[in-house]
Amino acid sequence: MRQLTPIEIDRIKILTENSVELCLIEPTETGLGKSIMDATGSVRNFLKSKGIHNFELQNQGQESKVQITSKLIDSDKVVNSIASLYRPNTKNGDPRIWFKGLGNYSKANDILGIIEFDGILYVLNITQIDLPKLLNSSILNPLKELVNEINQISNEVAEELLILLNKIASKGPIPAMLKADTAIGRTLETLLGIDINSSKKPDYKGIELKSYRDKKGNRKNLFAQVPDWKLSKFKSSAEILNNFGYNRGDDFKLYCTVSALVRNSQGLTLKLDSKINQLLENSDKANIGDFIAWNLDTLHNRLLEKHNETFWIAADSIIIDNKEHFQFKKVEHTRKPIVTQFDILIEQGIITLDHLIKRKPTGSVVEKGPIFKIKPNSLDLLFPPSRSYSLITK
Repeated sequence: MRQLTPIEIDRIKILTENSVELCLIEPTETGLGKSIMDATGSVRNFLKSKGIHNFELQNQGQESKVQITSKLIDSDKVVNSIASLYRPNTKNGDPRIWFKGLGNYSKANDILGIIEFDGILYVLNITQIDLPKLLNSSILNPLKELVNEINQISNEVAEELLILLNKIASKGPIPAMLKADTAIGRTLETLLGIDINSSKKPDYKGIELKSYRDKKGNRKNLFAQVPDWKLSKFKSSAEILNNFGYNRGDDFKLYCTVSALVRNSQGLTLKLDSKINQLLENSDKANIGDFIAWNLDTLHNRLLEKHNETFWIAADSIIIDNKEHFQFKKVEHTRKPIVTQFDILIEQGIITLDHLIKRKPTGSVVEKGPIFKIKPNSLDLLFPPSRSYSLITK
């Protein structure tokens, strides 16, 4: 899929803010002419996760075609359609999808959103339709009506946690509990009476806490996840370090960011392979190529496990008497992530991963990651709905 424009990104944001889960597809000129589109990996995963269709279980040929009730959403009307899902006898049976009437609804290379609700597939032209205008309209329209039905809010524990954070913020700058990058998280958890442990479960009654020093441009941590070594050419972090590490002072390490958009200075990039449902890390060294892999289902489940509901808590770092203090000042509250967006944001370079591998003087190798991170101001592309709160400070 082509790279999204800023306007398309903003339109997707307003959907995710309203708890609308969707996948994206881009019809080509050839596809529109032949009434056919590839059902990409993200589309296949979306349909499977929604219980609509599993292409893996579908036989090849027109006789095994499946049709799903669908609707094309326009600014002022809904056009009834049918989605045809099939695997042709040719080209290895690569999955195909088509919506009746799409040739009159979309131009080539428009970005279309596919939404599932109550067993029906809704197609929304992200490129052509002014979504903010429709959703902010005082007059009910098909899109606003659909979003109103989808949108859900739950608040009890969040309100309780917000009260506690306001009490903490009202005390003014609070000294750090230790000297480290992780000091802010440890300090906040201690103030909330949360035991410091390595559990992967959310921190406060089902809500994950992600505190950070509020510096412009900082990416936000989503989660850490080791590769699936059984699927990977390399079998350890030490092997990664040996091939791509560098000397820095007394350390031999690999501290770098890896993106799907460009190769980094170590020649590393990310690749999504929807045919095998994996995220791959690739080297430009011909003798190495793809060297580690993650199953996409593992990453999706990790994201859901970690961020079913999250408070992203920003603080100013203040030095008082040569000691770091934190003034907690604002919260961004996100709920259940839209996992189908994860793959898209990887492809768009909005979600990246960091390696933090180092060899200790003893010779042992430690890896703090790989950590998947999201660009600043992009949470609302992944999480619906996003709400911001200013904390009460002295």
